[in-house]
Amino acid sequence: MHTHPSPLRLRDLPHPVVAGLISVIVNYGGTFILIFQAARSAGLSPEQTASWVWSVSVGVGLTGLFLSWRFREPIITAWSTPAAAFLVTTLATTPYAEAVGAYMLSAAAFVLLGLSGYFEKVIRLIPPGIASGLLAGILLQFGIGAFGGASVDPVLVCLLILSYVLLKRISARYAVVGILGIGLLILLAQDRIDLSGLSLTAATPVLTLPEFTLNATLSVALPLFLITLTGQYMPGMLVLRNDGFRTSANPIVTVTGLGSLLMAPFGSHAFNIAAITAAIATGRESHEDRSKRWIAGLAAGAAYCVVGIFGVTLAAVFMAFPSAFITTLAGLALLGTIGGSLAGAMADPAGREAALITFLAAAANISLLGIGGAFWGLVIGLIAHAALNGRLPRRRTGTGDPARAPAE
Repeated sequence: MHTHPSPLRLRDLPHPVVAGLISVIVNYGGTFILIFQAARSAGLSPEQTASWVWSVSVGVGLTGLFLSWRFREPIITAWSTPAAAFLVTTLATTPYAEAVGAYMLSAAAFVLLGLSGYFEKVIRLIPPGIASGLLAGILLQFGIGAFGGASVDPVLVCLLILSYVLLKRISARYAVVGILGIGLLILLAQDRIDLSGLSLTAATPVLTLPEFTLNATLSVALPLFLITLTGQYMPGMLVLRNDGFRTSANPIVTVTGLGSLLMAPFGSHAFNIAAITAAIATGRESHEDRSKRWIAGLAAGAAYCVVGIFGVTLAAVFMAFPSAFITTLAGLALLGTIGGSLAGAMADPAGREAALITFLAAAANISLLGIGGAFWGLVIGLIAHAALNGRLPRRRTGTGDPARAPAE
């Protein structure tokens, strides 16, 4: 059931807009290098690489814009990071046209999954405490990373942390906006941002005709589907649920799958609902009023489109930021979400131990059979829940779940 949101005013815009932009900066600055590594291992030309950047960025931007506008929720989309890591090794031995065919098959499978409605049913089975524990475990490394950079870049990191704490005391609403601005000023003062050689050149899409082979289907399409489902869609939906958003997974999976299918011939490997970067935009740091946070989805979507249009040039700017700046910015922006998730995980005494096991298992980031830590953390947590409570959770009815939504 939807409540009527209060009208949107000009003063409501800065915080969600900045939250959306920070999620984009963190995404490009943190993991985008994997796409360049995968393109290099595939032996792609600069034009093909720029086309990959264009297709994945514009695709992510348009799907995020559409979903956020349509459902009035901050539905941030992103490229599949675990899939990009998988492709770094796989593309070295797979012909590029066959890989493109595999991208299309994987995307088509997501469209069918979304239309079937089964994924939403699975999401509803997961108890709130387990979901909160899983999210806290996934994000823990980012929280630690906010402080870990101090040993590498002590002046920058310490100034950012100190600024965050002081801004929290003075005006909590402006803490995340403030550290972004202060961080950029520090980097400019240290002469660590060089924009002199920046020339905005529009990317030209390069069409690659797909080839469909059994080998690429089994060795690329199937792992791509499973890795993206377990490593991105599952935690991404739990991020939305954890912050009280109720949009069904079905249209999200369908729209992102369809977008991936259309962009695959231009190089896009897979995009999906975001998890870690979405948490920057879905929590209270984005806006105190949950009904205003969808603006962050529009801001992120628009920023992705702009970066995509200019291909490699703008992506290279974000990638040039010092890694300590990116990790500290991400960690501090996620502190509120980590705290809220931990509180949610520990809220119910009966489910506390299973939630704690989920949190620790997810934080351990186990990697088995080519599947990442989010999936195994969830599996271990559900087994613990069943063992400690004597049964697996039943499907919840209705759309509201007050245990999940943080108090506002």
